[in-house]
Amino acid sequence: MKFRKLGRTDLDVSLIALGSMTWGEQNTEAEAHAQIELALDLGVNFIDTAEMYPVPPRAETQGRTEQYIGSWLAANPARRAGIVLATKAAGPTRAPAGPTKGPARPSHIRGGRTNFTRVNLNEALNDSLKRLRTDYVDLYQLHWPDRSTNFFGQLGYTHVAEEDTVPILETLQALDELVRAGKIRHIGLSNETPWGLSQFLRHAEAAGLARVVGIQNPYSLLNRSFEVGLAEMAIREQVGLLAYSPLGFGVLSGKYLGGQKPAGARLSLFDRFQRYSSENTERAAYEYVKAFRLAGIDPAQGALAYVNSRDFVTANIIGATTLEQLRADIESVDIVLPDDLLAALDGIHARWPNPAP
Repeated sequence: MKFRKLGRTDLDVSLIALGSMTWGEQNTEAEAHAQIELALDLGVNFIDTAEMYPVPPRAETQGRTEQYIGSWLAANPARRAGIVLATKAAGPTRAPAGPTKGPARPSHIRGGRTNFTRVNLNEALNDSLKRLRTDYVDLYQLHWPDRSTNFFGQLGYTHVAEEDTVPILETLQALDELVRAGKIRHIGLSNETPWGLSQFLRHAEAAGLARVVGIQNPYSLLNRSFEVGLAEMAIREQVGLLAYSPLGFGVLSGKYLGGQKPAGARLSLFDRFQRYSSENTERAAYEYVKAFRLAGIDPAQGALAYVNSRDFVTANIIGATTLEQLRADIESVDIVLPDDLLAALDGIHARWPNPAP
């Protein structure tokens, strides 16, 4: 396994992070535990979850993923210290800030009280700690902004004026209190924009508050939008990308090409991820899969290796439903993509840029 520093902290996190959003929906508790065991055996030390998980979010299953992790930790208390455990607080339900409608956001969590106030964040974290059966989390992230902006596939920003949002400084002060209380070690953002990240950093410096150490946004060959604005900030400000959906929900493996709907696969089961099923996405995916196969590289491992190779990436968050998939995904750390293949991938991107933002 390879490791990279988490922001300006002393934590070394594995380049491959174990994602968990299928646990409790597509994976049983026993399967989740088996994935944790295998990942740790292969050198992974970073596990990512969220209070909202599993996905798709439903009131009946909300929090189940954290519970599965908690039951494993309860059975293996001696291994807690060697794990970098991350979770997220769900943000508020708002109308999209643009003409491209993103997926519905849950309103069942705390009865819809998901603005990033001190009270709500304290309740969210305490509930997560109970489900995770631990006294602290290493990284606590805001799942999406407490304002209308572009994320979850939304395009065409339209400003929403005079919105009832919690000021970023107030949210950061609440998070800083939780750091000082020892309930979280570090804070992070998710689905955030350059403006949002800059505001958190500005307030942290001005007021001496906890500093953001990572930003969890989507990044893959089908969505390289992070490279515009945020990649520079990730490097210059040492707030590295924790990349999610690095396979574009499995599309870059090639298993959906030609209209295939593999049994049990995420896009076969759920219709909420339309940006991964567009005509341009399929065209681009076909070209990427073809390029990897011509180079003698498994398409899924090649797509993950591309994300691994980016210098603004701290960790690549992979999700799998089988142990075979998980092992292959983790082994992508050993793949080095040749220069001619990287040039071919850039050529495909030029023809089909960011079809699944």
